[in-house]
Amino acid sequence: MDKPRIFSMSFSSVYPLYIEKAEKKGRTKEEVNEIIIWLTGYDEQSLQQQITKEIDIETFFKQAPCINPNASLIKGVICGYRVEEIEDELMRQIRYLDKLIDELAKGKTMQKILRS
Repeated sequence: MDKPRIFSMSFSSVYPLYIEKAEKKGRTKEEVNEIIIWLTGYDEQSLQQQITKEIDIETFFKQAPCINPNASLIKGVICGYRVEEIEDELMRQIRYLDKLIDELAKGKTMQKILRS
């Protein structure tokens, strides 16, 4: 079976879209980075290195130092799918990030977004 196209897209091509979505709603690039760092375990420097290397999304998540254990608390619908019901682990992680950025754009507080 073919992999979904999103797996082979470069993270650096999707990253500006996350920032654009957040900034349109008055949020910041720093908040987007905080969400990505919280979810993946990258630090600011290693996140920027991954963006600069233009690695694909599959590699970005596979090389993530540590997916946050509280990521399983992310629930809801994104792109027509309930994130907690997505069976493919990589696709679920991608949708977790989509859901968190969506929550940011909808005005949720960082405390709620980061499940603290």
